[in-house]
Amino acid sequence: MQSFFKVATLCAATLTVGLASSLSAANPVKIDYQEPAQEIIDIVDAAPSPGGSLSPDGSLLLVTGYPALPDIYDLAAEEIKLAGRRINPANYTVSQARYISDVKLVDVASGDSRVISGLPDDLKALGAAWSPDGNYIAVAQQELDQVQLWLVDVRKAEASLWSSTPLNAVWGARLEWRHDSAGLYSYTVASGLTKPEAAVVPSGPVITESRGRTAPGRTYQDLLQNKYDESLFDYYFTSRVTYFGLNGDERVLGEPAIYNGLSLSPNDEFLLTSVIERPYSYAVPHYRFPQTTRVWNQQGEVVYTVVEQPLADNLPIAFDAVVQGRRDVSWRNDADATLVWAQATDQGDPAVEAEIRDQVFQQAAPFTEEPQKLADLTKRYGRLLAADAEHVLIWERWWADRDEKLWLVDATGQRETQLVWERSWEDRYNDPGTPFTVQEDGRRLLYLDDGAMLLSGNGASAEGDRPFIDRYTLSTGEAERLWRSEAPYYESPRALLDPTELTFLTQREGVNDPADFFVRDVDDNNLVALTDTPHPMPHTLGITRELITYEREDGLAMSAEMYLPAGYNPETDGPLPTIVWAYPREYKSSAAAAQISGSPYEFVRISYWAPQYLATQGYAVLDSATMPIVGEGDAKPNDTFIEQLVMNGKAAIKAGVDRGVTDPARVALGGHSYGAFMTANMLAHSDLFTAGIARSGAYNRSLTPFGFQREERTVWDDPDLYVQMSPFFHAHKINEPLLMIHGANDNNSGTFPMQSERLYQAVKGLGGTTRLVMLPFESHGYRARESVLHMLWEQTNWLDEFVKNAE
Repeated sequence: MQSFFKVATLCAATLTVGLASSLSAANPVKIDYQEPAQEIIDIVDAAPSPGGSLSPDGSLLLVTGYPALPDIYDLAAEEIKLAGRRINPANYTVSQARYISDVKLVDVASGDSRVISGLPDDLKALGAAWSPDGNYIAVAQQELDQVQLWLVDVRKAEASLWSSTPLNAVWGARLEWRHDSAGLYSYTVASGLTKPEAAVVPSGPVITESRGRTAPGRTYQDLLQNKYDESLFDYYFTSRVTYFGLNGDERVLGEPAIYNGLSLSPNDEFLLTSVIERPYSYAVPHYRFPQTTRVWNQQGEVVYTVVEQPLADNLPIAFDAVVQGRRDVSWRNDADATLVWAQATDQGDPAVEAEIRDQVFQQAAPFTEEPQKLADLTKRYGRLLAADAEHVLIWERWWADRDEKLWLVDATGQRETQLVWERSWEDRYNDPGTPFTVQEDGRRLLYLDDGAMLLSGNGASAEGDRPFIDRYTLSTGEAERLWRSEAPYYESPRALLDPTELTFLTQREGVNDPADFFVRDVDDNNLVALTDTPHPMPHTLGITRELITYEREDGLAMSAEMYLPAGYNPETDGPLPTIVWAYPREYKSSAAAAQISGSPYEFVRISYWAPQYLATQGYAVLDSATMPIVGEGDAKPNDTFIEQLVMNGKAAIKAGVDRGVTDPARVALGGHSYGAFMTANMLAHSDLFTAGIARSGAYNRSLTPFGFQREERTVWDDPDLYVQMSPFFHAHKINEPLLMIHGANDNNSGTFPMQSERLYQAVKGLGGTTRLVMLPFESHGYRARESVLHMLWEQTNWLDEFVKNAE
């Protein structure tokens, strides 16, 4: 521990900032972490919103609390990057895992709450899982050197250590309860392995080879690099499947292996397991490694090998590309022990012409009969949900045309397959919703009542999101609206409590009311509160939010959330310096691009991650400003990316100016990730904005040659497109001040820290005004309190200098 704190202290003391302007030196400088104004700090330190998990019978709600941001010492803990995963080797967990720090039980009928006694004082639960009978909750508790399994006796509201055997949580906490609630299965640390030692002198070069075999790949992070990485992957990811019984029985099943899938059959007789096999690859992440899926009996003996999937390092880069052979293997949720899977008929390649793209099969225990075909699909298999053998829902969708189909299938083969609906999944206004489920005998089933299912959706509309509950009759396709969220609240259904009484667990919030859990009786329109969350940041109550709509010059409808300072009056106070924050999105139709998202009745929780906090500093904020990039018909959205981007920027500024709140000479643009890419492009190709903030972006698309974001063409397919869309190649035209911030350990595909470093060097070398801030230990999103506060200090100072006080 002493060495850990020493390293953390040294790293936390300073961060490197690159500067280049007429007023500052071009050499890196070291400064201490800085903090913004106190009202901004209070926003950062506000308590996160609580979560909730309903018991299987709907009688109890487990309310979960989460801590505020960790400090830089937590992020400085040792981290190993292997095959696209980042882990904490000290305790076999996901690196920098978010955890539950507080829990309580709430009785749904009475609203009374109980504190659970006996849990660790420093609760850091990576996961909590109800037993199917609702009598117990399993908790995976994170300690410095291990993950422990704890058990909560719900009736007594008491917790105790269930087992001293450490869990292996490199994939997260896996807690697979038996359906009879007698115990659960989990991954445990494999004992007896020898930790590999790094060779001081390498035994030879690292060699990879390809001979005429097409193997494109997107730009991945944290890949295996050498034989030592392979041995580390074996050491940390190898685990045992262990059964923990409520009666004290503890059994290890099977052999040590790199398990990455574990699912119990509904009748508890079989385990579906997946194992990652060699050979590994240095070109793709773990999920493209060879994988074998098998069925075990309760003794851990293999009774059936479902599929042996080879290394998938040569998939086409198209978004509808899939592996050949059996994939998406799972249990049919309503049957005792029946496997279902999908299999491509087009070699998994969207470029291959085929009338049928996927086929869905089922195979019942004892897995000796030939598989039965459930459905032929013209698109890619999505998922399956059954009420019983006669009522099986199968979703399919296709990225290229944004089309989705839902089928009603009779697994017995007695009735013809019925198309329930076909729609564009981009069309939020006409989204019919998602079916509710119920739990019966430990099984999660589609709820059906006389051939009708209950659906819940966001209820997107021109007036904003208004969540709903519908009764949908499968035979006719008719939907009856049972309930819809009403102003002045935003209320969203979370679970079906009682299908007979039509009661639902919902979360409701208002502009000044944080989200709380309620019981909603749809028949009687009664509402009973289960929680009462205090306002986490009362000092922001005066800030106003408005969902505004406007059009760009080609008539496409757009929208944004406008935040204004407390007490601000445009008539007496005049126009304000303004920040526009956005993230471009691609669409296949203008109609879908024009649809509004969000609700004017959601709780106004001022964000520090978005620029909403700047309303405390005298700025107008246009947050979530839509930046649609549309490609109608055969056109690709990115064919006119720059032209549409500039139109979007003009429209956003004009919207603020027309309302009298924006000074057009003092407007900044900002964004994170693809929003950073947008910002640099906007500054390069227009003079609309006074300054820019770009966080964790990618700016040279030749460094992501096999596609980026939703672009499926490679740099060799269209090199001009890659050059045109790369602000790096247009750095000489960036003549507005640009602040760049990047996590030094960015783990996102394509957004290597080098992307910001290279653009900074380009703008600096060409005489532009820019500043680069590299945050130690941070990934694509920033988590340490010190990092976030410094980010806000940087952003505020940059905008104050170049926007608010711009001449």
